[in-house]
Amino acid sequence: MNPDLDRLQSYPFQRLAALKQGLEPPLDRDHIALSIGEPKHPTPSLIGEALIAHLHQLSGYPSTRGLPALREAIADWLDQRFALGATIDPERQVLPVNGTREALFAFAQACVARTTPVPLVLMPNPFYQIYEGAALLAGAEPRYLPCTAETGFLPDFSAVDAATWERCQLLYLCSPGNPTGAVADRETLAELIALAHRYDFVIASDECYSELYLDEQAPPPGLLEVSAAIGNPDFSRCVVFHSLSKRSNAPGLRSGFVAGDAEVIERFFLYRTYHGCAMPLHHQHASIAAWRDETHVRENRVRYREKFAAVAEVLDGALPLRLPEAGFYLWPETPISDTELARRLYAEEHVTVLPGSFLSRTADGHNPGERHIRLALVAPLDECVDAARRIRRCIERL
Repeated sequence: MNPDLDRLQSYPFQRLAALKQGLEPPLDRDHIALSIGEPKHPTPSLIGEALIAHLHQLSGYPSTRGLPALREAIADWLDQRFALGATIDPERQVLPVNGTREALFAFAQACVARTTPVPLVLMPNPFYQIYEGAALLAGAEPRYLPCTAETGFLPDFSAVDAATWERCQLLYLCSPGNPTGAVADRETLAELIALAHRYDFVIASDECYSELYLDEQAPPPGLLEVSAAIGNPDFSRCVVFHSLSKRSNAPGLRSGFVAGDAEVIERFFLYRTYHGCAMPLHHQHASIAAWRDETHVRENRVRYREKFAAVAEVLDGALPLRLPEAGFYLWPETPISDTELARRLYAEEHVTVLPGSFLSRTADGHNPGERHIRLALVAPLDECVDAARRIRRCIERL
């Protein structure tokens, strides 16, 4: 067996299950889970209708590159959302994938060259654990960049030394961030593109939360958007990952895409032809319908704004809250250990939250996720408000 498998750490939800083991929550109230970022808003009917209308295509093999109509719909969406000036080529710069989770993992396997010294894959800390596992199984060394209140919950890239950049082959960027909701500004993205060209690495920008922003007039900027604006219209060394899971409340569809640098996309396509992960044809048609419609996305944002406002009102004064710029998570600091608070919330209030330390690694003697919890506001509004009241009660008893 691949010895690198032994380097993988337990997934956060495995650790959460172990943390809750043996606890007996009160049975006089329903369980509310704020731990998993699984959207619970209704999936738009246009997606289901397109799936059903194309079920007859189950008899045919899909192609790895995907339907031209899907790649065109994605390119049109990218152009409209990020003002690319029709510079994205659906033939060479867009590749459908079965959700960003598998693509983010597979990308490192295709991107990292096994060299000496061992290459580095840089990533934010806390982070989506797929980044770490992808790096390890690609034979690379993860390098964790802390995201703290002092750095605006984004990595301080200016603190990365030249020797680290020299060994870097891949940078995972997550903006809007999971779990913090922080957004990298245009200046930061431009600086990273310049660094990628100077030190010869690829930026993998995970933008799957980009459509869940609080200010309708201030959508988060994207890597390709900045790349085009600064005179890098071929998106050299820039690759973005987008998904319908959060944007369109369709996590079960397993549909997303990768777009950017044509040479990198072509090499990734070669990898995927052997990987065997072509998107089913009926999923492709459903995806076309989703990327062509913005009405349901705007309605989705309204629902999340309502929940953020209601939960923030209940928790005001109980927890130090910072509303995120985007995403559907709250990332409050905790008055006691994050794991102890998570245990108490489950045992006393039947609410499950995710300890922040489960989403991060200790580096240079500090774990930036400690004394934080992640609250995923994915449940219906009334459940989110009920959970917030229970959290407040629990904290007031401390």
